[in-house]
Amino acid sequence: MMTPGPGIARTPLPQGFTASGVNCGVRRYRPDLGLVISDRPAVAAGVFTENRFAAAPVHYCRSILPSTSIRAIVTNSGQANAATGPEGVENNKQLVFEVAKELECFPREVLVASTGVIGPQLDMAKIVPAIPELVERATDTAENFSLAILTTDLVPKTVTTEIQLSGGSVRITGICKGSGMIHPNMATMLGYLLTDCEVPASKAQALLKDATDVSFNMISVDGDSSTNDAVFFLANGASGVGLKSIEDETKFQAALREIATLLAQSIAIDGEGATKLVEIRVKGAPDLATARRAARGVTVSPLVKTAMHGEDPNWGRIIARLGAEQVPEVALSRLRLTMQDVVLFADGRPQPFDKPEVKTLLKKSKITVEIDLKSGSDEATAWGCDLSKKYVDINTEYTT
Repeated sequence: MMTPGPGIARTPLPQGFTASGVNCGVRRYRPDLGLVISDRPAVAAGVFTENRFAAAPVHYCRSILPSTSIRAIVTNSGQANAATGPEGVENNKQLVFEVAKELECFPREVLVASTGVIGPQLDMAKIVPAIPELVERATDTAENFSLAILTTDLVPKTVTTEIQLSGGSVRITGICKGSGMIHPNMATMLGYLLTDCEVPASKAQALLKDATDVSFNMISVDGDSSTNDAVFFLANGASGVGLKSIEDETKFQAALREIATLLAQSIAIDGEGATKLVEIRVKGAPDLATARRAARGVTVSPLVKTAMHGEDPNWGRIIARLGAEQVPEVALSRLRLTMQDVVLFADGRPQPFDKPEVKTLLKKSKITVEIDLKSGSDEATAWGCDLSKKYVDINTEYTT
């Protein structure tokens, strides 16, 4: 059973993992420095931003992963350590060294993630003295860490599940942050997928990529790709239960996908200024690439997003975006478009519908648009949110 948590709930971590979050003084009130610890070396994989101006911690983690010996991930919020030059690289190294020293492990066993304002150097004078307390306060639940990694998020985001494999039960817990600067592929989002399952190092990266392709890479809030996105997958094997069969692998992969999808949806609904979760389902596509491109394209359209906020069933904006995403021209004469299960367009022409009724349906907190291209068998789902005046307010005041 999947258990989504608001983060402040006592979401359990898998065996062998502990986590913490403290306020080191970079931010005024809430925790701003977090740590995930494995009591033994963990198999680890990562996927990162495609932004060419990636932050110092992203470059560092890319040089480390994949790995079979990760002991910790330290994360600071408030300062992104992006566009910070050689000093930013040195600050990242110092942060790794200080955490490794406190945990009595090697620096290459410590990963780093940063999130916050681009440009300022990490405030090492505040961060370093807080590390001993960070280690000391580690517990077997996720809530303090999930708070420490937030920026403009309104709520922490955690999910956990326990699944039964042939050799026994294993737990997977997911934690993430993200609210703005969210756009595939990856976003100003950080994700942490932790498990006590024994996962072969040769399979960790593929499992993570599969999960992120259908989840984190299918969300958009504002169309801006961040310098800092990262999703980490750590498997420490503390349960003593491994993937012993194809059935075990299939069940584990499905659970990892579901955890990642729930986290991705929680980011979309917590988008800056968002009032609605918008789910775009595309089916009947000629290939998977077209399905994903079409679904993601609709979620990122400012015209579609503002229509959703205004509860306006303006299907023409969706049709226009599909064409802009290079959906084959022939699809226009075939496709079927529904909004909240009401058919608005089919067989190349508009369909009669009760506009006041659909407008009422669009007042719901979740809006579902389904587009059947009737051009093949591939399908994809993407998630986004509406675009409100509050988004503008948040982002005009972000550094002030």
